[in-house]
Amino acid sequence: MSIQKGDKLPSANFMTMGPDGPEPLDTETLFSGKRVALFAVPGAFTPTCSAKHLPGYKSLVSEFKEKGIDTIACTSVNDVFVMDAWGKDQGLKGEIILLADGNGSFAKAVGLELDGSGFGMGSRSQRYAMVINDSVVENVFVEKGGEFKVSAAGYLLENL
Repeated sequence: MSIQKGDKLPSANFMTMGPDGPEPLDTETLFSGKRVALFAVPGAFTPTCSAKHLPGYKSLVSEFKEKGIDTIACTSVNDVFVMDAWGKDQGLKGEIILLADGNGSFAKAVGLELDGSGFGMGSRSQRYAMVINDSVVENVFVEKGGEFKVSAAGYLLENL
């Protein structure tokens, strides 16, 4: 069963790119005492993720901050080097934290894995968005297969 509104996030580790290379970042550090907008994409550099999903959040950073969001983060089952390259490609300058879930352990822990093996992509994350308040899910929106609606930045912003 996938994570639901009111659930505490499971403990997990991500990788991020720091000034000296890859650095671990655990869920406790990322979510404790903060209100975070977290969205997940099936893969960095994939069409919808690069053309709509990440750019939508990037364009609305200030609006999220005005509505009490401390941090915006994006996770994907990609390695930290791919996530870093994607952030550079998208012109991110620190306004969104890119979280590499290279082994899919977070996607699995929250019950939002996606079997992309039919497309040669292996295990991935479903497309979703969550608002997490002090490590507890305030709201979660999971896309139906192939859709891009409820995890979009505008939709999440309207539902804060």
